[in-house]
Amino acid sequence: MELFEAIRTRRSIRRFSDRDVEDDKVTRILDAARMAPSWANLQCWRFIVVRDRQKRETISELTYVESFFAPLGYKVNPAKKGIREAPVLIVACAIPGDSGSLWDQNYYLTDLGIASENLMLATHALGLGTVFVGVFDEQKIKELLSIPENIRVVGLFPIGYPLEEKKEPPKRKPLEEIVFYESWEKV
Repeated sequence: MELFEAIRTRRSIRRFSDRDVEDDKVTRILDAARMAPSWANLQCWRFIVVRDRQKRETISELTYVESFFAPLGYKVNPAKKGIREAPVLIVACAIPGDSGSLWDQNYYLTDLGIASENLMLATHALGLGTVFVGVFDEQKIKELLSIPENIRVVGLFPIGYPLEEKKEPPKRKPLEEIVFYESWEKV
């Protein structure tokens, strides 16, 4: 798949078939994430691949609803079922000390964000679906997966063959509304 087509056609997928995801595809997805640029090339990211159904079900129960999704009109976290259904869950972690921090910016979040976009585009290019899940009980996930205290869990990515086909892109603001030239002011 051509890059700009992948960017244009990628969608957040939350419903998956029970078809297993091939190991070589998971490896290619992780390799795409690994190739992302990072602060001073320190590569602070770490990924845990979870295939175990019970662990995925437990993690799905550790996603939040009330504090975040209720004000948006959701009764349940829309990704909760997807985490249970997807045959693969990638837990994206970062070692904050292996990235920079400058002027109140913690660049491990940027590093993992860039790697995550690579992960999502590679997933789509391989005919699979995923969605970024960022609202969860980090401490309980760390306990479940034996993640050390100095590591941050930044995102969850359920991955599988899509059960849904989303053709229409989500609404995006026009470039004229978000792009400025030479300064913040519109001329």
